Amino acid sequence: MGKNSLTLVVLLFACRHEAHPVPTTTALRTDASTAAPRARSNERSDLDALDARTPVPMLPMMANHQKQNMRDHLLAVQEILAGAASGDFAGVERAAARIGYSESMGRMCSHMGAAAPGFTERALEFHHTADTISQAAREHDQTKVLEALGATLARCTGCHAAFKQDVVDEATWKRLTARDDER
Repeated sequence: MGKNSLTLVVLLFACRHEAHPVPTTTALRTDASTAAPRARSNERSDLDALDARTPVPMLPMMANHQKQNMRDHLLAVQEILAGAASGDFAGVERAAARIGYSESMGRMCSHMGAAAPGFTERALEFHHTADTISQAAREHDQTKVLEALGATLARCTGCHAAFKQDVVDEATWKRLTARDDER
């Protein structure tokens, strides 16, 4: 695929999605405050009952941190696509490094998945697969960059299809993550 073709594909994809107005913080606060707390609780449990994905128990601060990381992963994907479209392989490599594997990322994935068997392994597979994007960028191979990005996104969607956040309190987190010798 030539540079112009790739640019056209990226632009068509971006234009296909209509912008939707984002509610203001005030609107969100007003909507949330008008709903009865009991109704919100029942709606959440109804939704959880319909969602068969495996819960990943996390403390609130962990869940928020993970969501921030996921948003940065999406920005990195955007930067990888833009770099691939323009032939900016150094930019692709920089963006891919943010989603690639590192020791600190490995520790964070292990901590986040401590109470959900299989989650850590899936998360680490994602980061290791993302490393192939950097390798393709070092080779200045646009096709390999896109193939590696596709494989990485398949890991993303596979993990999101299998797991969901489950915000728990401190006591529940400690109980779920206690080692057998501590119980």
